[in-house]
Amino acid sequence: MSGRYDKPLTPEQIAAVKDESIDFSDIPELDEGFWERAELVEPDLTDQITMRVKRSVLAYFKAPGKGYQTRMNRVLESYVRHRTGGSADTGESAGP
Repeated sequence: MSGRYDKPLTPEQIAAVKDESIDFSDIPELDEGFWERAELVEPDLTDQITMRVKRSVLAYFKAPGKGYQTRMNRVLESYVRHRTGGSADTGESAGP
């Protein structure tokens, strides 16, 4: 594609772009070295739970709008990473 855009394209505009008009010249080819260093990263799945939370805490996370559960999970994940030295998926306890 030629030219720059002042704002992101809409999904409809992206769908209308023909493949042959896309400029891939600034994207490097993936060589064997890339695949030798590639690492499989499994998704960190979530579990549905029931949890009691203070109303004030819930109100704080809901205030910005949609996505409050994701925001709460990110805060909890950050806490776990801090307590475990960077890994939130060890399942091990670093103490109280």
